Amino acid sequence: MPVVVAVVTSLLAVLSGFAALWLLRERGRIVRQAAAIAGDVERLNDRLWELADSEERYRSLIEAQGDLIVRRSEGRIVYANAAYAALLGLDESAAAGSSHRPQVRITRPAQALADGARIFDECIETEAGDRWISWVETVVPVAAGQAVLQRVGRDISARIAGERALEEARSRAEEASAAKSRFLATVSHEFRTPLNGILGMADLLGDTRLEPEQATYVRALRTSGEALLGLVDGILDFAKVEAGKLELADEPFDLALLIEDVTELMAPRAQAKGIEVSALLAADLPQFIRGDAERLRQILLNLVGNAVKFTERGGVGIQAERDGEAILVAVADTGPGIPAERLESIFEEFEQVESAGMPTAGGTGLGLAIARRLAAAMGGTILVESTVGQGATFLLRLPLRAVAGAEAAGKEPDWRGKRLLIASGAPFSAGHLAEQARRHGATVILAADRQAALARLKADAAPTALLVDRALPGGDVEGLAEAARQAGVAEIVIMLSPAERRGYGSPFTAGFTGFLVKPVRARSLLERLGGTQRPPETAAAATSAATPALASGLQVLVAEDNEINALLVTRTLEHFGCVPTWARDGGEAVRLVEAALAGQRPPFALALLDIRMPVLDGLAVARRIRAAERVRGGARLPILAVTANTSEEDRRAALAGGMDDCLAKPLSRDALRAWVEKLAGAAKTSARSA
Repeated sequence: MPVVVAVVTSLLAVLSGFAALWLLRERGRIVRQAAAIAGDVERLNDRLWELADSEERYRSLIEAQGDLIVRRSEGRIVYANAAYAALLGLDESAAAGSSHRPQVRITRPAQALADGARIFDECIETEAGDRWISWVETVVPVAAGQAVLQRVGRDISARIAGERALEEARSRAEEASAAKSRFLATVSHEFRTPLNGILGMADLLGDTRLEPEQATYVRALRTSGEALLGLVDGILDFAKVEAGKLELADEPFDLALLIEDVTELMAPRAQAKGIEVSALLAADLPQFIRGDAERLRQILLNLVGNAVKFTERGGVGIQAERDGEAILVAVADTGPGIPAERLESIFEEFEQVESAGMPTAGGTGLGLAIARRLAAAMGGTILVESTVGQGATFLLRLPLRAVAGAEAAGKEPDWRGKRLLIASGAPFSAGHLAEQARRHGATVILAADRQAALARLKADAAPTALLVDRALPGGDVEGLAEAARQAGVAEIVIMLSPAERRGYGSPFTAGFTGFLVKPVRARSLLERLGGTQRPPETAAAATSAATPALASGLQVLVAEDNEINALLVTRTLEHFGCVPTWARDGGEAVRLVEAALAGQRPPFALALLDIRMPVLDGLAVARRIRAAERVRGGARLPILAVTANTSEEDRRAALAGGMDDCLAKPLSRDALRAWVEKLAGAAKTSARSA
């Protein structure tokens, strides 16, 4: 028994030892787990702190941006930031879980993005007034596969207010522009109506028998009227450019012909001052280019007119050449020049250069401003180069495209072996003529005065042709012609201005074999010295030998409320052989036409309608006439609008109203004559056919 107890005691002792060891082992494991858990807890606490800090930073950034953020699930707010809660008039805690929505007044159409989001603007009514919010709406996934509708908005009230202010400003500007256009139309009409009477009556008076002194007064009257018309046109053109009312054409035109026409138009003004104007076109210029011919003409008239105005001695030269893909036109003069500090300011409105010893120039000071703005509208530039006392050169560069197949080409005469003596003191035209002759192979000799020309004639190699300017320094061009004949010169040609041509008598009697009228066109030079016997003509010199016979008895309706203008038109028509009938207002004009259609009076062959008349204006009268023609089946009556409103818009309105043409006041006798001749010719043809 004691043995058993001892064994048991030993076993229990052994088991107790094992238990103690196991307990010690478990205690170590638990301690290690507790330490690990403590570390995890610390790391979790750190992470929670970082998340809280990050959330706070994110929240502060969002709140600082001022954006409105809301999330909804099934209509209820699951999250709203302070800005959105304030929009609802709530705090954040009260907003969460509610179904409050802002009071929307206006919603603009939404725009869907590629990622499924929507963008739209809303005007929301708040206690502080209306606010415009731009929303970005998206579907955002959350826990457990759920999704919420999230909107993020930004206040754009200031932007909307700016847009409205800009729209109102634009509207006011458009109204002001429309008022300005109406004012310009009124001013144009009110100026041109009396000018029409002044210039027209001067023309009629000039057709009567006048004493020389009276004829001088009439010319002065017409010159003054034309100057006033030029001032009015300059102011109106500037206003059109400034108001953006300018419309540019894109049509083919003959560049050389346009430049030569401008030269000839300005020649009388230059020659009246004792100076010359001449043009030289580069040999490689295309004949036809695309662009707005009338605007180019206007630019050149302003540039050349300005040069003529400020040049008292010498002349004005125009040169045109290619400049890459553009056309470069240079207008040079021998005037007083422009100070360096004024080279840009002269292109400003109402600016003119004052020069000591020079007469004060007239005009508005708008010509160069208009020219530069027109050039800019056509995509080009105008620059000026000048030295005081040595004249100025204006450089016009325009990107005008050549018409396909219109390159300068063609068979030209071969003047190789021809020796041409040009006797002229003109600073530009002599050089221009020499260059044209050299292009065809001629040898050119220049003489600036009579003595130099005589010396050249006495040289060993005498010229085969002589071109002498009537205004040659030293005079006695007839004696020079006699010396040329004795030297065996075959062709002796004198150059005359139109005024000199009228008073010079026969050039052939004076010993010349021919004559050219200044400014000399290139084609005229070739024809005169190239063997063509047809006498050259220019637009400046060509005058009809006799007025074409017009058919008598042509019935013309004149609808005009201004008595002076009516008198002018009726007298002019009577000079053309027509029978005018005057209608004092639009209503009377309609009644007269209806009576003619009904056979109660002779039919009208032409109607001239003033656009602005009492009772019915010209457009209304034209529409009534066209309607009556459709009802009664009568022949179409040619109708011409006579208006002081010269814009292209007014012209289109007249044509759309049933007019056949639009004549501007002051009324051009040539334009009216052309229509009368056309109708008279048609009447004669019809009579022969009958």
